[in-house]
Amino acid sequence: MPLVAYLWIAFALNYIDRQMVYSMFPALKADLGFAGPKIGLIGSVFMWVYTLSMPIAGRLADVWRRDILLVSSLVLWSIATLGCGTASSESSFLAWRGVMGITESLYYPTALVAIANHYAEAARSRAMGIHQSAQFIGIILGGWYGGWAADNTGWRQAFSVAAIAGVVYSLVLWWGVRKISKPPGRAAASRGSAWSLLESPCYLALCAAFAAYCAILWIFLGWYPTFLQERFGLSMTDSGWNATVFVQLSQVTGILGGGALTDRMRKRWPPARLYMTALGVFGSAPFAYWTFASTTLDEARIFSAGFGLFGGLLATNAFAAAYDVIGEENRGIGGGVLNMTGGLSSAAMIYMAGIWKETIGFAGMVVWMAAVSLLSAIVLAAVVSKRFAMEHSSAV
Repeated sequence: MPLVAYLWIAFALNYIDRQMVYSMFPALKADLGFAGPKIGLIGSVFMWVYTLSMPIAGRLADVWRRDILLVSSLVLWSIATLGCGTASSESSFLAWRGVMGITESLYYPTALVAIANHYAEAARSRAMGIHQSAQFIGIILGGWYGGWAADNTGWRQAFSVAAIAGVVYSLVLWWGVRKISKPPGRAAASRGSAWSLLESPCYLALCAAFAAYCAILWIFLGWYPTFLQERFGLSMTDSGWNATVFVQLSQVTGILGGGALTDRMRKRWPPARLYMTALGVFGSAPFAYWTFASTTLDEARIFSAGFGLFGGLLATNAFAAAYDVIGEENRGIGGGVLNMTGGLSSAAMIYMAGIWKETIGFAGMVVWMAAVSLLSAIVLAAVVSKRFAMEHSSAV
């Protein structure tokens, strides 16, 4: 079985564990006493810890054995998932969500570097896109399973089952990732200072665009089930399903199709990944607003699918595009910092959405974030155009 297949399953488990909680909000309110904006902390605490850990996790991926990091992350986040299921209060549940954030942060930058180094450059977007599709399958399964478990077997059992599955699969993952490409070592990493990332306008513009997109994405992931419950009177099971299946399946379509298309384009057009990332941010913005302004469930399904399609185009290209403009010795920390920028904006928006939904509403909030996304996409395209125009001029 190829490396990306082993990592695909691990990444799907990663997102099942983190996503299922968003379909359980009513049950957590009843059992643990979460009230008002505090419920938003469930998502925000995880994201704050997860994203702030990213640069450190990324640097570890540059200098430590990646097979050990990957398997250790899976085992440790499964233990944290079990801890969530045994929590007896708001504070203990949030503490375990924080632990989950630390342990899951070890996985993503490590997996991306392993894939980038294992597969040929001409297939990089496709390989990363296939891996990224696991995120959206995990979100679908986690969104459905969390709501179903809360309605039928109990939310605590859901966390226990997910934790056991993670520990069991860690044995399979260890077999699949043993002796994968080794990091260059501390000496090589030190020659490629992380501060050099700040010298790349393309990388900085990419971070800004990614952050803008992630703010909207995590309104979807964190609050879209609640929006459907309140707007259309759906149960936790139905809202969890409708909030995930349409947007995530369309994202998988955008990921797989966009990855193959971009790899082909890049053979003749070097900045293809950067431009396709900008297109993903630009195209997803209006669909985000239309989704939360929907007056019927069918409208919400259609518009969320449009958001997912363009979001998939971004997801399959963003990190591969970053690797096109930063050195190989900084791939771990470069991916970690990029993911951190998206995570910080995501965590802020998950929490603020809990406050603002009672005043300006979801649609009013998303329209502003959509405007920021459109602007960031235009800036990214302009910066990329300037850089590659200068390189072409110098070559001539």
